[in-house]
Amino acid sequence: MKNQSSAVKTLKRHWPLYIMLAVPLVYIFIFRYITMGGIVMAFKRVDLSRGLYGGDWIGLKNFLDFFKSWNFWRLIQNTITISFSFLVLAFPFPIILAICLNEVRSQKFKKTAQMITYAPYFISVVVVVGILWQLLSPYGGIVNNILGLFDVSPVNFMGVPRYFVPIYVISGVWQGMGYVSIIFIAALTSIELDLYEAAKIDGVTKLQKIMYIDIPSLLPTIVIMFILNMGSVMNVSFEKIFLMQNELNRTVSEVISIYVYEQGILRSQFGFGTAISLFNSVINLALVFLFNTIGRKVSGSSVW
Repeated sequence: MKNQSSAVKTLKRHWPLYIMLAVPLVYIFIFRYITMGGIVMAFKRVDLSRGLYGGDWIGLKNFLDFFKSWNFWRLIQNTITISFSFLVLAFPFPIILAICLNEVRSQKFKKTAQMITYAPYFISVVVVVGILWQLLSPYGGIVNNILGLFDVSPVNFMGVPRYFVPIYVISGVWQGMGYVSIIFIAALTSIELDLYEAAKIDGVTKLQKIMYIDIPSLLPTIVIMFILNMGSVMNVSFEKIFLMQNELNRTVSEVISIYVYEQGILRSQFGFGTAISLFNSVINLALVFLFNTIGRKVSGSSVW
């Protein structure tokens, strides 16, 4: 009874916070948990004339059809190539940016740099891709105009397959680096000042301070962020890929999310599309468990 009374008092005292918490919880429950009932479509030949979940039960046939499809390995290869390229190249930049900003002593410059690097995150993906098309256009694009000054013929960057992944990764780093760095900046602010003062007395250089104080203090956050990123390795951004894709770069831009859209929505193969999406989610979940276990054993840090 005492614990119950204490809980009621806490609820009454902090009820605005609980209401704020209820909004995202309701959203997650409706759009993340209730919709999981649609997974059953992956094991059916969906017939909408018999209802959304109507149709004959066909077991794993949708999965087997996907595994046997002629472009299965190309989809897997393209998805993994884009995801790992982005993870390997984009993951270190927010850490480097956070460490650099942590070393800045001018608060005015620090806030200005944070605003400049953080602002691109609020730009719509549609706008970002539109900017890319304008910059890289072979007909008057800024990049090709600069190359023209050196007598280089115009290049259709968005149509050359080998340029697709670098353009996707570089633009992604530019857009998301400032936002992600906030997490690492917050972790750096929690470092005890006594460590910096002791290091200063010992005469360590800035590089030594970063190597022996900043990075070890960031390691738990780095491990957790890496585990969470591994959980979305197979989920390449559909919107950005869809907007950047064309017939010339389709060989490298055809990824699982695009294939799910084409099969599940455009061709109305709802069961087949659901099966592909479920397969994708299972792979991501397995990667989270795998790297969470590795992180816990190697560094002692993990999501759970």
